[in-house]
Amino acid sequence: MISQSPVLVAQITDTHLFADPTQGTMYGLPTESSFVKVLEKLKQLQPQPDVLLLTGDLSQDETSESYQRLASLLSPLNIPTYWIAGNHDNLPTMERVLNSAPISAKKSFEMGGWNFFLLNTNVPGLVYGEISPESLEWLEYNIKMTGNKPVLIALHHPPVKINSEWMDKILLHNPENLLNIINRYPQVKIVLYGHVHQEFAKEINGIHYLSTPSTCIQFEPGNPKFFLDKQPPGLRLLTLYPDGNYITKIERADYIYECDMAATGYSSTTNN
Repeated sequence: MISQSPVLVAQITDTHLFADPTQGTMYGLPTESSFVKVLEKLKQLQPQPDVLLLTGDLSQDETSESYQRLASLLSPLNIPTYWIAGNHDNLPTMERVLNSAPISAKKSFEMGGWNFFLLNTNVPGLVYGEISPESLEWLEYNIKMTGNKPVLIALHHPPVKINSEWMDKILLHNPENLLNIINRYPQVKIVLYGHVHQEFAKEINGIHYLSTPSTCIQFEPGNPKFFLDKQPPGLRLLTLYPDGNYITKIERADYIYECDMAATGYSSTTNN
């Protein structure tokens, strides 16, 4: 019997791109420039990732053009790419634009002996997230169908608190419904998310909950109030083994930038 090789996953999150990159900044940081630097870091990796997971807030202005710019930057990599929406995204527009190879709108797939399930937590007009009963039913049914194969779940909004008071108010608002399902199935090994613009890891009942730096601005970890962090943008790499074990690390871009460190509040819609 031929053993399966591990699968290398790259998570990219919270790109916050604009239709016009020359005008698009968050707190003074040009989001496309920082994203390009993260992609340069990605291109240097050997081996290259087997799959990219984009975990939401891919646009800042919800325009078709912003998603087209994203696709134009990712497609030359020729890496299978899957995505979910964040609170800044427009899901119908994403489904229309981000659905040509190598980018797929599918929300489940199998690779390297792992099953991947991508959950929508987008609630139009709101910063926090929710998962519909239909999505939860879909998830549980599909986990049951996996047998004993390991499972990775990806979503935008964290289902667990990250020890930051202001952020903990705008996470997933019905986490217990998801966590009840997750805790019933030992196949679930990893829950991957974005939204919080920082690296974070927590293990609960043997399940690893992981967040990843944004490709643009970072929020200071552990701060009870909104505060920007000067850490560089980055991505997460995960090497997933068929037996359910994994290793992970954060790769940060070589990117020095200036942003509005005096900013005192989170803006959900404006070009800061």
